[in-house]
Amino acid sequence: MSLEKFNIIESTLREGEQFVGANFTSDQKLKIADALDELGVEYLELTSPLASPASRDDCERIAKRGLKAKILTHIRCHKDDAAIALDTGVGGLDVVIGTSSMLRQFSHGKSIDEIIDLAGETLAWIRAQAPDIELRFSTEDSFRSEEKDLMRVYLAVDKLGVVNRLGIADTVGVASPRRVHELISSLRRLTHADIEFHGHNDTGCAIANSFSALEAGATHIDTSVLGIGERNGITPLGGFVARMYAHNKAATKKKYKLKKLRKVDQLVAEIVGVAIPFNNYITGVTAFTHKAGIHSKAILNKPETYEILDPQDFGLTRYISIAHKLTGWNAIKDRAEQLGLPLTDAQIKLVTQEVKALADIKPLDLNDVDELLYRWADTPSDEEAVTLLSLPITPQTQPANSKPLVKQPL
Repeated sequence: MSLEKFNIIESTLREGEQFVGANFTSDQKLKIADALDELGVEYLELTSPLASPASRDDCERIAKRGLKAKILTHIRCHKDDAAIALDTGVGGLDVVIGTSSMLRQFSHGKSIDEIIDLAGETLAWIRAQAPDIELRFSTEDSFRSEEKDLMRVYLAVDKLGVVNRLGIADTVGVASPRRVHELISSLRRLTHADIEFHGHNDTGCAIANSFSALEAGATHIDTSVLGIGERNGITPLGGFVARMYAHNKAATKKKYKLKKLRKVDQLVAEIVGVAIPFNNYITGVTAFTHKAGIHSKAILNKPETYEILDPQDFGLTRYISIAHKLTGWNAIKDRAEQLGLPLTDAQIKLVTQEVKALADIKPLDLNDVDELLYRWADTPSDEEAVTLLSLPITPQTQPANSKPLVKQPL
């Protein structure tokens, strides 16, 4: 059921602010919040109001903005933190405390028994102050914590009956999809609250781990735009959307305005001063680019043969690269038709051979291929084409009415 009824907790304005290049101004935060809300994510998570005076002001401004997404903020497991966060008017508090031996020793210094006592006191107090607020409790560094310690903490918190969600955090990206499935399955069997997964991408498993979490019964997944966050960041919003689209296209299209994703990626990339990676999920420049001849032929006949994602659903278009030695004549023919050139199949095949031969000599671009197509369109007959093909590829072999093949600047 979670694979169809999941929720995205979009944490660009919390986890994403921990990215080394992120220094969001208040106005930039508003732009990001508005863009994510337009996309349709269910939650926006904001930096703790205790981080700085501006962070507190930003929580208040965004909480009052009237967005459809529920506004959350992320705080330590302290009543003092909670009191300040509640005053900002946010719709939910995400409470966290570390449970691994490393964090217990080198961060807050508390034992598991002390964590249980502190969590019980803090969470019960928050619920008493704000009966209607959405409340989450999460362990930190969950996958380097002893499972028996984790379950003691989660069972004690679940027994309180005051939290809406329990969170599991792969804080250093150490988890594998199987381990995520095992741990969340256990938590699902033993507790009653919703389950949130927060996965870092240090070892490249964040998207797979998030999907595995849903398969095991999680209900909420944390993401950030372009995956930005501490170190290598967390589950990227676009990549997670792509994964869920591949699982259930209709449901994903219904939940989110997918054509807004490109705007969100471009906005955040510009603000943090990075380029969208060429191979970025959905919005990267090569995401819908096809090159090999066998791929191009099939794509032209039925795009689904080599595309699990439909670029039109994201407001994008596919591109077939033809200026190289791997090209096929079907792709060259499609380009000739785009240019309105009445070439026969025999001529197209000859053009394709010339493209391949030239590409073995030097790099080509689309202008080069177009010039070849126009030249062959001026060729009187297939018979002359065969004669031309038998000659070396030099300026002297060009038809009389054609322009010389000149490499155009990129």
